[in-house]
Amino acid sequence: MLFRYFETRVDPFAGTIEGPPPATVLGYLQSHLAPYKGWLPWIALVGLLTALMESGLIFYSGRLIDLMTNSGPTTFWAAHGTEVLIALFVVLLIRPAIVTLNHLLLEQTLSSNLQEQVRWRAHKHLLGQSVGFFQNDFAGRLSNRVMQMGPAVQDSVHMAFEALWFSVTYVIGAILILSQIDPRLGVPLALWVIGYGFYVRYIALHVGVASERWADARSLTTGRVVDAYSNIETVKLFAHETQEQDYALSALRRLRLRFQRFLRLMTMLAFGMNAINGILIAIVVGPAVWLWTKGAVSVGEVAAAAALTIRLNGMSNWIMWVTIRLFENSGIIQEGLQSLAAPHQITDAPRAVDLSAQASEIRVENVTHRYGKQGHGLDNVSLIIPAGQKLGLVGRSGAGKSSLVNLLMRFHDAEKGQILIDGTPITALSQKGLRQQIGMVSQNTALLHRSVRDNLLYGNSAADDAAMIRAAKQAKAHDFIETLCDSHGRRGYNAHVGERGVTLSGGQRQRIAIARVILKNAPILILDEATSALDSNVEAEIQEALYAVMQGKTVISIAHRLSTLAQMDRIVVLDQGQVIEDGTHDALLGQGGLYSALWARQKGS
Repeated sequence: MLFRYFETRVDPFAGTIEGPPPATVLGYLQSHLAPYKGWLPWIALVGLLTALMESGLIFYSGRLIDLMTNSGPTTFWAAHGTEVLIALFVVLLIRPAIVTLNHLLLEQTLSSNLQEQVRWRAHKHLLGQSVGFFQNDFAGRLSNRVMQMGPAVQDSVHMAFEALWFSVTYVIGAILILSQIDPRLGVPLALWVIGYGFYVRYIALHVGVASERWADARSLTTGRVVDAYSNIETVKLFAHETQEQDYALSALRRLRLRFQRFLRLMTMLAFGMNAINGILIAIVVGPAVWLWTKGAVSVGEVAAAAALTIRLNGMSNWIMWVTIRLFENSGIIQEGLQSLAAPHQITDAPRAVDLSAQASEIRVENVTHRYGKQGHGLDNVSLIIPAGQKLGLVGRSGAGKSSLVNLLMRFHDAEKGQILIDGTPITALSQKGLRQQIGMVSQNTALLHRSVRDNLLYGNSAADDAAMIRAAKQAKAHDFIETLCDSHGRRGYNAHVGERGVTLSGGQRQRIAIARVILKNAPILILDEATSALDSNVEAEIQEALYAVMQGKTVISIAHRLSTLAQMDRIVVLDQGQVIEDGTHDALLGQGGLYSALWARQKGS
């Protein structure tokens, strides 16, 4: 119950963070510590008491030696017994209670929540990025940055309180105690602390740079390795294991080199710390012994000075290690912020509204989009698709068909012009609301590494099993789903499909994707080569099911197999990013243009 109380003082997954996180390490740390602001003063106070208790015990041990020396065995207990019992009470009860409270606050309240809070917020922010953002980076690199950012932030904050705050308090206490014994003992320690601080800063700055480069190389290596694993079928298909080994090896060589440079700093650090610690003993313990020979300090005070110095001697290595870790973590955080602090490229307008469930008319007005390049994409395209119309979209590869669909889905924003649905620009709609009213089946169907049921209900999480199975039957998927069995013995709709649906054939994946869109039942339907992975017999059956699903919907169907578009209400032909033909199937055949030529070629004329 005690642990649970401190663990639940902060909910790491509560609250909404608007906009990208701060792009600086300090700002990023401050943003994550905001939920703990009520607890940070308590953590600091209890840490202060813990450190003072530590130095106080060492000071009292010297006093105890002097009391024993001055009183002798016969009168010691009579003269000082009450004081010793009070000290014993502090050691046995007060000190353990303070130390325990310090750990509960640091570990249960702070550390147990902070790490996953960082990962959750980073993942949540990345999910809001555009499709183009993920297309331009390794999935492995992004996931590595999300996962390593949590421990780096948590470790930094934990060590700042547990080690640095404790150490600073201890050092100040030690200086005060030695100065109280004799100022000639406190001044050398203070001078040593200043010199030690400059040395730590010098090493730590170099470690921070080396750590950031090491973290970047580690993320690159992870990205290349994951890229090979996620595309293992292609690697095997082209027998490119050797090329993939070399591709990963170049990254591993860079990672090894940067790690070696990091370790050089660690070796330099070990040498420097031993030299600095020797100086500490010489400038504090030596003068204490000299002052004793002059009768200026007692034996107990010499013992206390020696104990404080030896304790600080051991702590100096710990402090240096902690500081190095802080700068190492700083490098990891800075490297991760390259991705995790990037602002969203596609954002909702301040007063974005959801799309009406009855939305259907689509207007494309003077849209130009070339992805920031000179060629490809769309060039001043205007198009009106009335509500309920079934439109076929035809053109050579690179003509702009997928670009138009991607703009409609707001995977990108048009560089010029606008797209409207029922008179409302899609930039004024919320992205979630827009996409909920559009059902799409693409030619590159990828499924989630979950059960068939989870993948189907992705289209409509509120649907029951009866509706799900009905959609699967319409997509001619139910029969093969019933035969599925994964490596863990899960069967049918509970069977898992592997990463990106790799355990299924292309046709099976596409039929599940079609069933998912049928289950979604959105008023706008986009089919981008939706039946390209199917054999002719299954394609004919599914086309009939799709025609039934199309009723009452606004449909955009892209297909290279023109026979699948013959029953569309209208066909638009794109070439080099422009609309060059527009009409029914029969009208376009009569024009003798590009559509007619493509039709003749497919018919073998």
